[in-house]
Amino acid sequence: MVMKIYTRTGDAGETGLFGGGRVPKDDPRVAAYGDVDELNSAIGVARATPPVPAFDPLLESIQRDLFALGGQLAAPEPARVAKALEKAQLSAERVAEFERLMDAADEELTPLRAFVLPAGTPKACALHLARTVCRRAERSVVALGRESALPPVFLVYLNRLSDLLFTLARLANHRDGAGDVTW
Repeated sequence: MVMKIYTRTGDAGETGLFGGGRVPKDDPRVAAYGDVDELNSAIGVARATPPVPAFDPLLESIQRDLFALGGQLAAPEPARVAKALEKAQLSAERVAEFERLMDAADEELTPLRAFVLPAGTPKACALHLARTVCRRAERSVVALGRESALPPVFLVYLNRLSDLLFTLARLANHRDGAGDVTW
């Protein structure tokens, strides 16, 4: 059987959640996982922006993390879909890995002495755009967290990821000889 992409079940402005239940498409849960999905796409654009190999394995692994995060956000009752979410766990170790990567990059970069404009090479610009989408996703997850219990690592992960994307943008400019564009 071939599955069609359209179901018509959302035509009245509602969508189904992972594990069951339906909510309006403007529900904070849908906004949160939608913003995480948009972030994943923005990182895909950064991956596709020349030079393509730059940071690609790292960015792909982040996309996989974000897919897992989106799946968890889409499940209001994670226990009901625990088996499906087994590989969708984020950890404090992943956040620590981001910190180690930023510390290593800082050894290569000049110290920050001014605000950095989101500019420079196409790769850096794509990473800066992903960073701003990450901040929006973080705000949406904070809003969802006001009404639903979420693992604290979700916010820590997104906060650190935006820092990492900023650092990678600076590193992309540096390695291409462009340097930071300061305000």
